[in-house]
Amino acid sequence: HLDERHVRAVALHRTSGLYRGMPVYDSGAPVHVPVSESCLGRLLNVFGEPLDGGAPLQTQEYRNILAKPAPLHETTASREILETGIKVIDLLCPFVRGGKTGLFGGAGVGKTVLIMEFMHAIATIHKGVSVFAGVGERNREGHELWREMQKAGVMPQTLMVFGQMDASPGVRFRVGLSALTYAEYLRDSLHREVLFLMDNVFRFVQAGSEISGLLGRIPATMGYQPTLMSEVAELEDRIISTRQGAITAVQAVYVPADDMSDPAVSALLSHLDTSVILSRAQAGRGIYPAVDPLASGSKMMDRHIVGDRHYAIAEGVREHLARYRELEDIITMLGMSELSAQDRRIVLRARKLQRYLTQPFHVTAAHTGMAGVAVALQDTLADCEAFLHGDYDGLTEEQCYMRGALREVSS
Repeated sequence: HLDERHVRAVALHRTSGLYRGMPVYDSGAPVHVPVSESCLGRLLNVFGEPLDGGAPLQTQEYRNILAKPAPLHETTASREILETGIKVIDLLCPFVRGGKTGLFGGAGVGKTVLIMEFMHAIATIHKGVSVFAGVGERNREGHELWREMQKAGVMPQTLMVFGQMDASPGVRFRVGLSALTYAEYLRDSLHREVLFLMDNVFRFVQAGSEISGLLGRIPATMGYQPTLMSEVAELEDRIISTRQGAITAVQAVYVPADDMSDPAVSALLSHLDTSVILSRAQAGRGIYPAVDPLASGSKMMDRHIVGDRHYAIAEGVREHLARYRELEDIITMLGMSELSAQDRRIVLRARKLQRYLTQPFHVTAAHTGMAGVAVALQDTLADCEAFLHGDYDGLTEEQCYMRGALREVSS
């Protein structure tokens, strides 16, 4: 409200055709979306209207997208791991069931492919449902993702809500809340595992910056809006689990210029339980998923939660990879022959571990020609323990690359 007779509003529809003096009517309600169990398998916009050419959702129930988080006394804390079947993540930065995970990386390092694989894992391993929020991404990518989900057979257990790059900043700013409203509804009505995916949270922050400029606010650090922290918290604080069910969130975060100290990235990091850092250097070596095993981490990586065996194996793998990274310059300049016998052994095992932690994905099988694999956590632990003990010293690096559990190779 600017004064008694003037209101400043943010448009969520296209503004072409509006003119000065045109009558504007109050709808009498805030922005709300129709909710129904028939929403699964659908592609919707920020208002819950179909984008897939299907019929509108038939329901009498609506939910406001601007809602308060569930009361604290109804929320539940989770200390349980959510297995994804992806070796490097389950081993070194496990997901928290009912927690929040961020996939951080620059352009083209594989954030969207990882998100698609998580959707496949939730549908096949955990028999849960997924809600995908497409925030400010390219229309081509949204269309391809929708088609890929249909081909992969997981669309019947998935709801997609899109506010793409050509939409107004108001839509891109609110589409995440619309998708989260559907996730809350599915959590409360179906009492099932709900995976909430957002691609890309950075576009949400950018939309908030555009709106902040339109409202005449003075920019703060590095040109971001002064309300950055509160806007991120408004979204993140609603991603919680209750006695009714769990919402596990996986959010792709574009990192501008690969700078992890960017204010938007820092604001998001403070809300997360697990951070998966995707590295351009790993992708350049052909290591996919391009997860940086030393920079990524999880609050669940505690021996009281994951157990002594998992903790010890994960630490052993990290130590081998860290030592290899320290020795890389020496190897480049002087060669392996200048290393001590112990360091040479560590480097050879680390190189095999690095390749073992690669994996073909189900959602990329049509492009790569390699069938996707999901590896149980116990198989990953058994294989890594064998690597650390030297049981697989006789294998070549090629035998470890892009495989599932190694017992198939050694048998």
